[in-house]
Amino acid sequence: MYKINHLLLLISIAFLVSCHSKIKERKDEVYSRHLQKHIGITVISTPVPNNKSDFNLLLLNDGQDIEKLRVKTIVDSLYKKKLIRPLIVVGIDAYDRTQEYGVAGKPDYGGNGASAEKYAGFVTGELLPFVKKKAGVRKFNSISIAGCSLGGLSAFDIAWDNADKINKVGVFSGSFWLRDKDSKDSSYSDDKDRLIINKIRSSRKRPHLQYWFYVGDNEENADRDKDGIIDAVDDTKNLIDLIKKKNVAGSDDITFVEEKDGTHDYDSWSHAFPQFLIWAVGK
Repeated sequence: MYKINHLLLLISIAFLVSCHSKIKERKDEVYSRHLQKHIGITVISTPVPNNKSDFNLLLLNDGQDIEKLRVKTIVDSLYKKKLIRPLIVVGIDAYDRTQEYGVAGKPDYGGNGASAEKYAGFVTGELLPFVKKKAGVRKFNSISIAGCSLGGLSAFDIAWDNADKINKVGVFSGSFWLRDKDSKDSSYSDDKDRLIINKIRSSRKRPHLQYWFYVGDNEENADRDKDGIIDAVDDTKNLIDLIKKKNVAGSDDITFVEEKDGTHDYDSWSHAFPQFLIWAVGK
């Protein structure tokens, strides 16, 4: 009887430890007064640390595609290898990404991005307090925001405007080409008509942020300035040069990853995602 009870106790302990070490995932939703709708979210979290303030938070645009980015699998793998610190990832479903993702207050020439300011208000003013309350965390160890393509542009724009609430930003193939004039217009100028470039150049803010940029060399064929370098790479490098020129970030605060065979899709982005996570919340 003693041996049986002892065995049952060991099994119970092993089960509890196993449960405690599992990565959890759940669905939820938040009503936004800014957007006047319910926004779905996916929450992926590592086990709760002894001190909840040790939790780090990652807000992720295009949460509806969180499985394509293989977030849960990657978080699980890195956490088991003890490569990242305690983490909560909140994937934010896009209701209308062409309107919500953009440069706040500056729609492009086609009217896209008109709700970017409202979306930013939702993320910083509604979602963040909601997540803190649900997680029982008064202050996260760090808060990062990231996204891919248009979601990457959105993440950068929100971080720049809210550096008092966000510490780090990750951009995968950011749509920094978004412009207020059609590139086919004879008066179009890269220097004057790219929305985010113009915003950062004229900004008086001096946000203290850390930046992580990814771009693939095979994302497209477009080359507006005919310099033999695709626009996705040029646009990203132009923004990085501008940040450096603004003198708001040191060389150690900016990481640029250019993947030779990288394409504009979740296969390439998910391949780079572990590297980003280790940068953002690595031990």
